[in-house]
Amino acid sequence: MEVNFSILQVSAAPRRVRPSSVFQGVVHLGALGIFGLAAVDASIIPLAIPGSTDLLLLWLIAHGANPLLYVSCAVAGSLLGGYSTWRLGKKGGEEALKRYVSPRIQKRVKGWSQTHPILAVMVPAVLPPPIPLWPFLLAAGALGASWQRFLAAFGAGRTLRYSLVGWLATHYGRRMIRTWSKTLDHWSAPILWTFVILTAAGIVYGIWRIKRTKHK
Repeated sequence: MEVNFSILQVSAAPRRVRPSSVFQGVVHLGALGIFGLAAVDASIIPLAIPGSTDLLLLWLIAHGANPLLYVSCAVAGSLLGGYSTWRLGKKGGEEALKRYVSPRIQKRVKGWSQTHPILAVMVPAVLPPPIPLWPFLLAAGALGASWQRFLAAFGAGRTLRYSLVGWLATHYGRRMIRTWSKTLDHWSAPILWTFVILTAAGIVYGIWRIKRTKHK
C-alpha cells in the first residue's frame, strides 16, 4: 500500500489532515479495492453510486497513491468485469438482451452495436454516467463480436478514461484535498459509510437478480 498520509497544505499555515478511521479502512483496500470495484462496475451488477470507481481512484491518487499502479488495477479489473458481461451475452445470445436489458433501450443498444460495433463498446467505456455501459458490453457478446476485438476496444476506452482520472488527481489533487478539508471533513465518515452500504446493497441486489433470472 503506497498511500502517503503526509502533511498536506490546506491553508497558509500548514496543518496535518488525518482521514477518518472509516476512510482509512476503505483506503487500506488499496489496489485490490480498486480492482474489485472496477470489475463490478463493468459487470451487470449495478453499483448504487454511478462512477464509484472514478471517485475512489481520484481520491486515492490525490492522497499519494501510485497513479500508474492504481490506474492499471482499475483497467485490469474493468477488463475482467467487462469480459464476464461479454461472455454472458455470448452464451445467451439475443435472448440475454431481452432478459437483462430494459425494452426502453434495447433497440438503441442493438442498433448502435450492429452499425458501429467498435464505437458501441469504446465510447460508453470512456464516457461518464449516466451513459450506460454494461448493456453495450452484453450486446457485443450477443451480436457476435470476437473477444479479441471486444477487449481491444473496451481496454482502449477504459485506459483513456482512467488515465484521465489519474491525471486530474495528480495535477489537481491538492486543491481537491483543500476543498474537502474545509467543507466536508467532518462528514467524511457518514459519506463513506453510505458509499459502502449502498455499494454492498447494489451488489447483493445484482446477484439476486441474476439468480432469479436464471431460475425463470
